[in-house]
Amino acid sequence: MSDPRQVRPPHLDRPVEPAGPGEPPFDPLKLCVFATVALLGWLLGPWALLGFALLAVAGYARARRQGLLRSKCKLGDIRLVLLYLVVLAAAAVAGIYTSLR
Repeated sequence: MSDPRQVRPPHLDRPVEPAGPGEPPFDPLKLCVFATVALLGWLLGPWALLGFALLAVAGYARARRQGLLRSKCKLGDIRLVLLYLVVLAAAAVAGIYTSLR
């Protein structure tokens, strides 16, 4: 006899659609990465912003030297992406300077 307080979730009544033949199921890894970056940003403040911005500048500069001209980033042009990241790094330096003053 089943417990009447337990209800079968409605989504289990529908058949589960597989990802496709030979495709693995969707892995929301990006969401875990975003949450981790947000946590580090919250804990480390402008130091985290500076670290991530400099890491991204190095990565995009290397990609640019290897011939990448367009990014999947919303800004598109690598030069705009690099400018954006340098502005973020400068904002982080300003935040660190302000907090140490």
